[in-house]
Amino acid sequence: RLTRHLLLNYSKGVRPVRNWSKATTVYLDLFVHAVLDVDTPNQKLTTSIWFRQTWKDEFLTWNSSLYDGIREISLPLSTIWSPDIVINEFVDVSRSPDLPYVYVNAAGMIKNYKPMQAVSACSLEAYAFPFDTQNCSLTFSSILHTVEDVDLAVWKSREDVKNDQTLFLDDGEWELLSVPSHPRVLHMETGRFAQIQFNVVIRRRPLLYVVSLLIPSLFLMVIDLASFYLPPNCGTRITFKTSVLVGYTVFKVNMSDKLPGTAVSTPLIGVFFTVCMALLVLSLSKSILLVKFLHLGEDPVRGRLFSCCWAGSALDRGGPGERSQAPRLQAAGDIAGTWKAGFSLLLISSQLRALDWASRLEVNWLTLSYRLDRLLFWAYVLTLGVYAVTLCSLWVVWSSQ
Repeated sequence: RLTRHLLLNYSKGVRPVRNWSKATTVYLDLFVHAVLDVDTPNQKLTTSIWFRQTWKDEFLTWNSSLYDGIREISLPLSTIWSPDIVINEFVDVSRSPDLPYVYVNAAGMIKNYKPMQAVSACSLEAYAFPFDTQNCSLTFSSILHTVEDVDLAVWKSREDVKNDQTLFLDDGEWELLSVPSHPRVLHMETGRFAQIQFNVVIRRRPLLYVVSLLIPSLFLMVIDLASFYLPPNCGTRITFKTSVLVGYTVFKVNMSDKLPGTAVSTPLIGVFFTVCMALLVLSLSKSILLVKFLHLGEDPVRGRLFSCCWAGSALDRGGPGERSQAPRLQAAGDIAGTWKAGFSLLLISSQLRALDWASRLEVNWLTLSYRLDRLLFWAYVLTLGVYAVTLCSLWVVWSSQ
């Protein structure tokens, strides 16, 4: 009987006020239930939220004493007027259970509870990963009604909304810090529209990424740094650095699946890792060029020495015919022996000078290599120092929030 009485002459297309110049105030209350997904490449945040709308319908009031003391009833939402409140940052169809009823009390106050899965656009920053904090906004406003018709207000105090975490599932990757609210009026050409912006401030729990990414990357960089203690002209150093480069490549591929990335920002850990990988490639290229330069003139010099010794031994040997004519050719043999000795001394002298020049060149290349090694070593140490200090600073900032 009460329901028939309330809906008998009710028109849901009319704003429920008796004085048309009076605005309908809609009170909002927001609870963040869970953070379901933070899609950094697509700049989207998926959250499970419960928000409550409360407004007064002046045409849905009654005297409870006339209806057996009934102070509150439920009515179908489709049969009464409801405000057109939407979230401006929506980028996907929200998934929410169908709750077709609202509660109305005797004073005409309507309570509409709407749990939903909200997919909203958000400017996500991945620079400080995994010590990042994200601040995403959910702005509630009316689409058609100006502030003169529909005004918005926060149901609870702003401090209560900001610090309320009673319904948040605090067992995932993200931790809810606060939900501050900011009522404001948006001025547009078509009029002034009331808005309430709720900022969902969340921060990542970094322990998983510290254990699986940061510590292994530091181990790999320290091993690469230890390779500078191997002699620069040692072939084992090239083999060792090549193995470390393979380790870098495998770790980089595995790390790319875990690192969030956007077109405008890159995680700091990825930048440092790429710099260390570039220093490794530079050091490896330097070692390869050094070995090439050290062995550049080695084979021709040895070949000339061998040919000289072979020619000298051939002149020392004589065939059977030459031995039988030895008395007759003794004078000629003395002249040939003198010429051969002089020629051999000239060849040996030139080859010794060539060997001395090659030795000096090798010393020069080794000296240059040691200087480059020292430069790369301190550049590597500086990079690791900046990397460690930056990570510690980000961790301190994350802990202080």
